[in-house]
Amino acid sequence: MIAEGPEHTPAFSEKRGLAHWMRRVLIECRKVEASFDADAVHDLRVALRRCRSMAAAFSELDADAAWPAMRRASRKLFRRLGELRDTQVSLGWVEKLAPAADPTAGALTTKLRARETLAVERARNALEHFDRAKWKSWAKHLSQRAEQVPLEGDVFQLLALERWQAARALHRSALRNRSRVGWHNLRIGLKRLRYVVENFLPARHAQWGKDLKQIQDLLGEVHDLDILGEELRRLGSPFAGESREQWEQTLARARETRLAAYRQRMAGKKALWQQWRAGLVPAGRLREAAFAYFEAWAGYRDDTFAHARHVTLLALNLFDELSKVRTAGSGLSGKTRDWLRAAALLHNVGRSEGRRGHHKTSYRMISEMTPPPGWTAQEMEIVAQIARYHRGAEPALDHSAFAALDAEAQRAVTLLSGILRLAAALDADHSSHIRRLRVESQPEMLFIFARGYREEAERSRILASERHLLERALKKSVMIRTHPGGPRQMILPILQSSAVA
Repeated sequence: MIAEGPEHTPAFSEKRGLAHWMRRVLIECRKVEASFDADAVHDLRVALRRCRSMAAAFSELDADAAWPAMRRASRKLFRRLGELRDTQVSLGWVEKLAPAADPTAGALTTKLRARETLAVERARNALEHFDRAKWKSWAKHLSQRAEQVPLEGDVFQLLALERWQAARALHRSALRNRSRVGWHNLRIGLKRLRYVVENFLPARHAQWGKDLKQIQDLLGEVHDLDILGEELRRLGSPFAGESREQWEQTLARARETRLAAYRQRMAGKKALWQQWRAGLVPAGRLREAAFAYFEAWAGYRDDTFAHARHVTLLALNLFDELSKVRTAGSGLSGKTRDWLRAAALLHNVGRSEGRRGHHKTSYRMISEMTPPPGWTAQEMEIVAQIARYHRGAEPALDHSAFAALDAEAQRAVTLLSGILRLAAALDADHSSHIRRLRVESQPEMLFIFARGYREEAERSRILASERHLLERALKKSVMIRTHPGGPRQMILPILQSSAVA
């Protein structure tokens, strides 16, 4: 392929992390300074694109301002190199496709050479203004943050699945509309999928990389041919008569050959789409996999995330105990348990924007989150409200967001917020001393026995206040007592999904 093609140097075939590619940018900058030839320009664009694509992915997880800053700082250089690369690619296509002794080819080559000279100067200027010292500092800072999420895990599989879903929708649109814009958008969508697989799913890239590259190359060449066609039409009088007819036929044949090759690989029952989807999180495990995403997203924002994890354990322990005694009736189910688990993990993310009123900030941040695959926007709104009511005012109909929920969702938010509020209060000192809860229900009273609980004046005062919402939801009084003994047990197993009848 003449367009942006293979990462042809041996070093680029090694799939390494952000630190490697940010260092590689600086190395390739020096090479481009020495020569703005097509290979040097291509290699620098590959390194920049790797860094920018990783930053785009991590920006969805991590709110650190350095991610978008790194992308902004590299945008101008990347675009200027792209303009130069497009011109160099068009020159290559003219050389490859031009009929013998064609007057149009000479005129177009002259025009493109002049444009290449201008593009080199613009790229040189962008390279001179590229802040390499700042780039080095970002390389150290961001590579450390990137290491917090393991490669090949559910988080990156879900990101890849989101890209797969988006690209598949663009595929259907392109086959239906057959427009240049449609094919171009599909090319971009497949690029985004490829970058996530390439950067974060190395085992899958070893299996899919060749096919992803081939498909992207086919659409890239279609894009190159479309650009060349536009250049020819802008050429004016040299592009006329028999020469115009020859060029249009040549471009049409080359374009259709590549689109036919794309359809052969990507349409029908044996299309690569099915192979790629089968290699990601299965549909039956999407909801469970989303919790890895929630944990990563919250971990980057909540400086007390160890506390949030422990509160999650306590909240789910209390939920499961309540489900045994059937105190809350049909409000306890597998789905509502998922909502509670998500809200507990996320309830303190608002702290990233300040501690004052952070529960309201958490609500805004969670409600604005793009739902991971397997979750809906409505569910994320419910999760956001549960997190919002883990402290402060209780749910009320004069709160517009709460009033907008249907009656069943309002009951769920009230009950689950009550559970989360009490769980957070049980670990108000962030000590994780309370390790397990057991519930006993009596006609007018619910007893919660807490292993590790010590009755102290301040703790009792906090719990007396924070148990009110749960009492309201259960319609009975709640009393908290020290666990009466027995073997010490950990509560880690309750993080697994629970099928509540």
